[in-house]
Amino acid sequence: MDEDKRPPINVELSPEHSDGVYSNFVLIAHSPSEFILDFARMLPGLQKAKVFSRIIMTPQNAFLLKEALEENLKKYEERFGKIKIFGKEEKEIGFK
Repeated sequence: MDEDKRPPINVELSPEHSDGVYSNFVLIAHSPSEFILDFARMLPGLQKAKVFSRIIMTPQNAFLLKEALEENLKKYEERFGKIKIFGKEEKEIGFK
């Protein structure tokens, strides 16, 4: 079926999940048949992270997630500017 002719997908978001879960750390493991993503939260000064959500996906769905994230990160940067990662900024050389 052509992508433009697919019926829209109805997504249900229950009230108990509508607030979402904040995560600033993810652990990723995989086997030949699945990817496991543990979304966790780390607090400054602590060496322990607590997992709040575990997502298990097929390798195909993990690949599609990667593609969707890349597309959306590109759109985000086009709208809001380059995302800066602390400690990975490009160093300027020379005079201003």
